[in-house]
Parts: sequence; C-alpha cells; structure tokens
Amino acid sequence: MHADVKMLWGEEISWIGDEKLRHAVAQTWELALQKSVLKADDLNRIPFTLLVPGLKVSFMDHKRAVVHIARDCGNQMNKFFTTDLPVNMDVVIAGAILADVGKLLEYELNDKGESIQGSYGKYLRHPFSGVSLAEQCGVPAEVCHIIAAHAHEGDLVKRTTEAYVVHHADFMTFLPFKDRLKV
Repeated sequence: MHADVKMLWGEEISWIGDEKLRHAVAQTWELALQKSVLKADDLNRIPFTLLVPGLKVSFMDHKRAVVHIARDCGNQMNKFFTTDLPVNMDVVIAGAILADVGKLLEYELNDKGESIQGSYGKYLRHPFSGVSLAEQCGVPAEVCHIIAAHAHEGDLVKRTTEAYVVHHADFMTFLPFKDRLKV
C-alpha cells in the first residue's frame, strides 16, 4: 500500500477483512491521487464540501466520520437484525472509504490554494468519477453501487442495505452543516 494511502486510511482500511477488496480500495485511492492535482496533505485541510461557505471541517475529518458511523451502524444492524437484514461489513467499509474518492478529480486548487470545482467536476460529479476509478481497480459491483448511490444521484435507484447505511452516514454528517435550524 502506498504511504499516502496508509497515512490517510491506515486504521480504517485495515477493517476490510477481504484482502483482495482491501487492495482494490487502496489501489483506487492511489489512482485518484495520481490523477488529482490534490495531494494527500491537502485532504486534511480542504473543506469536505464546496456547498457550505466557510466550512472548516476537512475532507478527511468528514470521510473518517462517515466510515466510523457506517461501521458502527452496520455492526448494530447485524446485532439487532442478525439474519433478517444482514449487513456485509467489508462492503459497507469499502463503500464508505470510496464514496468521495471521485472528489479528487472534481476539485482543483485556485491560486490561493483553496479548493474549487474544476472543469472536470463541472461535467462529472464525484459519484460518476468515483465509480470509474473504482472499476479500473477491480472494485466489485456491490461497492461501486455504494459510490454511485451515496449522493442524490442514488435517489433514482434501489439502494442495497449497505448503500443505505453509507448514504445516511454521509448525509447525517453533511446536512446539519448545510441545512440546520440555527436557534
């Protein structure tokens, strides 16, 4: 595993038990970093979304929160629903780690070092570019489905249980920054 990917995802990526899937997830991040103008260090300082002006929460703080929340949720669902609604934890964790990998192609840095939507991002949002990157690295369809369906684009398809878990973990750590009632 490349040092940058290990630095970004060391703990969380190790939660994926399937070695082949773990390798494909790491390769996807390596490919995204190769193709991106962003460096691994940038992900610890740029905001996770461009939709909330002045946001201080970094891309990696948001991503790690999503992965941890999705993992906790999946574990609780497996505890309470056992065989009635089983959650594949490797798929949930891989999908949560990869959900926003396409943002590395969507974002660029302006002359002040601030993240902005680049020309590529104006044509293809991160769910599409993320799936493209993941497929190039052999990520299985059930994980690519999570990448494709985690954002609003996924509102038009039937989501798997794992995709619902990641979708809600992502939105519960996004919408309060964007739409919360301030009293």
